[in-house]
Amino acid sequence: MSMAQILALVCGVGGFGALVAATTSNEWKVTTRASSVITATWVYQGLWMNCAGNALGSFHCRPHFTIFKVEGYIQACRGLMIAAVSLGFFGSIFALFGMKCTKVGGSDKAKAKLACLAGIVFILSGLCSMTGCSLYANKITTEFFDPLFMEQKMSYTYNGPTSVTSSRTKYHGGEGDFKTTGPSKQFDKNAYV
Repeated sequence: MSMAQILALVCGVGGFGALVAATTSNEWKVTTRASSVITATWVYQGLWMNCAGNALGSFHCRPHFTIFKVEGYIQACRGLMIAAVSLGFFGSIFALFGMKCTKVGGSDKAKAKLACLAGIVFILSGLCSMTGCSLYANKITTEFFDPLFMEQKMSYTYNGPTSVTSSRTKYHGGEGDFKTTGPSKQFDKNAYV
């Protein structure tokens, strides 16, 4: 029984550590522009700062200085992830005191209640983090598949078969509509002969 509790504590503390690492990470959204190897650039966007780097080794980060200019879904994700980290911290403390092999926590009945409370707090922490990550992922995919949202489309470079329409669609600013351009001359009917 004690071995199962130690394994559960290690898994809970490991999950808490992964949650802290995910919350502080700057790689929630990665955008790539790579027309060639030399001019490749990357933009990393996180909950707390945005970073940009290029193939030459230059890497710059800028934190979000004010919460009023940050979009609402990022603020909601921040709140959910901070709540998850806080709940995970208290869940780890409750789990440590609720283990049978520790001297702290009182009688076995009180330790059982603490261990049950730790499990409930860990579940709530997981739900908060899962909701925050799902909200952020939903916003990214909604923007990516929205044909009227051009900021995302122009910054992604994807050369797969599904990007045929996005690579041929150009936005000409000021006119307010989309213009389709024909394929370049290298892709005419004799290109593969």
